[in-house]
Amino acid sequence: MIPDKAPGEEVLHASGDLKKQAHIPSFEKYKELYIRSVESPEEFWGDVAKDFFWKTKYTGKFLDYNFDVTKGEIFVKCMEGATTNICYNVLDRNVHERKLGKTQMLLNCVKKGDRVSIYMPMVVELVVAMLACARIGAVHSIVFAGFSAESLCERIMDSQCCILITADGFYRGNKLISLKLIADEALQKCRDKSFTVEKCIMLKHLTKEDEASSGSLSPPAKRTCPDLQVNLTSAPVPWNPEVDLCWHSLFGGASEECEPVWCDSEDPLFILYTSGSTGKPKGVLHTVSGYMLYTAATFKMVFDYHSDDVYWCTADIGWITGHSYITYGPLANGATSVLFEGLPTYPDVSRMWEIVDKYHVSKFYTAPTAIRLLMKYGSEPVQKYKRTSLKILGTVGEPINPEAWQWYYSVVGEKRCPVVDTFWQTETGGHVMTPLPAATPMKPGSATFPFFGVVPAILNESGEELEGPSEGYLVFKQPWPGVMRTVYGNHERFETIYFKKFPGYYVTGDGCRRDKDGYYWITGRIDDMLNVSGHLLSTAEVESALVEHEAVAEAAVVGRPHPVKGESLYCFVTLNDGINYNQKLEAELKKQVREKIGAIATPDYIQNAPGLPKTRSGKIMRRVLRKIACNEQDLGDVSTLADSSVIEQLFENRCCTTV
Repeated sequence: MIPDKAPGEEVLHASGDLKKQAHIPSFEKYKELYIRSVESPEEFWGDVAKDFFWKTKYTGKFLDYNFDVTKGEIFVKCMEGATTNICYNVLDRNVHERKLGKTQMLLNCVKKGDRVSIYMPMVVELVVAMLACARIGAVHSIVFAGFSAESLCERIMDSQCCILITADGFYRGNKLISLKLIADEALQKCRDKSFTVEKCIMLKHLTKEDEASSGSLSPPAKRTCPDLQVNLTSAPVPWNPEVDLCWHSLFGGASEECEPVWCDSEDPLFILYTSGSTGKPKGVLHTVSGYMLYTAATFKMVFDYHSDDVYWCTADIGWITGHSYITYGPLANGATSVLFEGLPTYPDVSRMWEIVDKYHVSKFYTAPTAIRLLMKYGSEPVQKYKRTSLKILGTVGEPINPEAWQWYYSVVGEKRCPVVDTFWQTETGGHVMTPLPAATPMKPGSATFPFFGVVPAILNESGEELEGPSEGYLVFKQPWPGVMRTVYGNHERFETIYFKKFPGYYVTGDGCRRDKDGYYWITGRIDDMLNVSGHLLSTAEVESALVEHEAVAEAAVVGRPHPVKGESLYCFVTLNDGINYNQKLEAELKKQVREKIGAIATPDYIQNAPGLPKTRSGKIMRRVLRKIACNEQDLGDVSTLADSSVIEQLFENRCCTTV
């Protein structure tokens, strides 16, 4: 699985200076530790566990599990019998003069095991709310603040939350989001379905400080935010005294003391909803000890974190990246982090690099979508700022095409910062395939090798393991401490989705290719594979070929039914600024794909797409693109769409005949 030596072909290496102080300084050291993590997990993870406080030690096996549905119920247990508290470990261990009792005030109507829904913008109080839940053993369920009232209602009801924590509102760029109005609509929808949430705590994020001490809310006064240069005005915030509580009033009257509730290792820590193939979101459940160990270890080693670093992850805490690599992983390492409420392109496209310089960010973690977006504007907005503090760059959320990787590495990092292209999922809890910055020779676009304790395999459709260079289903053969434990309230669904197709393996749902050097390349979701005339084609591979053309900033490929071939390729391309779409360019793009992949992959349709439909987290909504490709006007729920105006334009630009 791990090659005997680093590849002989051209690869990119970290600098000698980075290697000198790195936690994992060489590929040989990585191999040594990897073998230990797989063959002696108790010893390997036991060393990690020494950095944390345990009220009681575990008994029995460090890691016990069953991945084979034919042998009984699927389960994973880590450090069973141990007791600890993750809030105590990430805060009390690192903060000597602390006033942590204030967290109790938020949740004095909540007990251990209760579920708490959190629907907040990217503010520090969101982290406080998470840790308040963890401190008393409550289970937080964070819902991304871009989701609709219906989505919030669905998640509250599925996890049976007894309380909701929200804010009055926030700004996304210069657009006001009235969060409390949406939250109230969601709570009413819950009541209409015979489920009542007992209390709603509201943070005054946009209102004046002198209003924050009163239990009643008046309309926010006008004031100017110098950073945004927009007027913060709003209609009166709705207030129901029977349900609503003011965060600031509760905080003001709270005790300074709040002893942590000691939790069993396998007690639930949080539920986080992710998309399901049936349309109903899945409540992914993570537990205390294994998740704590895994996020702490991955953060420390993948970002090679040291005490003098300043770390910035641009994700939203409403997604798993924000849970693992804004809150728990960094805090477990006592990290200094930047918490960002804004947008990468507002007020201008240099925003990220301005912040990097302002706070001397050394470790930077963002999404390929953001990188491709910024690529459209060229290097000048990046090079306006020095970025000399940067040491390591990271990517997360989807496979990054080699062209975007090279731009990130060459322009943003000036060829001196290793890029850690991390592959993982909500379900995995943390990085499972990733380079280690000083140890792993980099190949642009490859997630490289497994993290410690992770044992990948590639299977064919028959469930047979493939050796050497191959392509197929990416699976994992054994658990690691941070893997999910179940789908909340539906263990049968958990077993069906992740273990039934190939008994004995955790099925990621992603395709993967392994090259001759043993490097792993994520090819995209299996449901993003197209069957064209009996040939499986990866949409990610076609997209990468299109984006290699100098005129193309971004591409998205979907399938469209074809009477002969089964499926045809329908491609949407967003061009770089100043480039016009014409038949000559269209022919060049077809030729490029044909040359890169083969004639079978030649696009049937190419459509000029000045904008692509994306969620507010930056993910392309391929479901919507499939509808547009087929000229189906009923797009279903598009409440998470960041910019609905692109839809009309895409329908107008539709390809009606083969290009």
